[in-house]
Amino acid sequence: MQVSIIIPTLNEELTIGNLIDRLQATSLKMGISHEIIVIDDGSDDASARISQSRGAKVFSLRTHMGKGYALRAGFAKARGEIVATIDSDGSHRPEELPQLLTPILRDQADLVIGSRFSAEKRGPGKRLNAAGVRIFNILVRILTGAEVSDSQSGFRAIKTAVLKNLDLESEEYEIESEMLVKTVRQRFRVREVPISFNQRTYGVSRLDPIVDGFKILLSILTSFLKG
Repeated sequence: MQVSIIIPTLNEELTIGNLIDRLQATSLKMGISHEIIVIDDGSDDASARISQSRGAKVFSLRTHMGKGYALRAGFAKARGEIVATIDSDGSHRPEELPQLLTPILRDQADLVIGSRFSAEKRGPGKRLNAAGVRIFNILVRILTGAEVSDSQSGFRAIKTAVLKNLDLESEEYEIESEMLVKTVRQRFRVREVPISFNQRTYGVSRLDPIVDGFKILLSILTSFLKG
């Protein structure tokens, strides 16, 4: 079974090379067939060149389109039976990819989310962001009944057959919420596993807590209605 690992990136030349190297090593250690797809979302640094030099398949967008758009572009290119996504800023540990893949490989889940806020592995994070995630989690639970601790995590894995049924539309950070809500609404199985999380040490986060927070809330509601 092949796994397609999608990495949306925007000006992450300081972290992308190390991330790809560690993903390659982890995949080889697992003995899985894999491909690493980097969607360069309009970077003006060496992110694309470094990614290509590390053996990743690189697709460059002409202009910055947003995380959701970049991920959807990656999904369209993926050839694996399982698709995994991971952020490019170095906040996730690629060595924990097996924890996300195992429930799917054992047919125990259709979507697996790596939770940064699990009681087992509670990592550091900005208080405002953590509070926002709790609000989103509550809304998801009220609407769908799904009990999740990290609805916004970008480190996740999903069966490609399930992904194709979701008809995703998000352009920006709301992509994770849309994916979760539509997966639950279509009665696919969702599971969380604890992951480590390291606050980025290079660059600046482009997530606006107010603007993007509103878009995420709206996405949860519209995804539930469209289901």
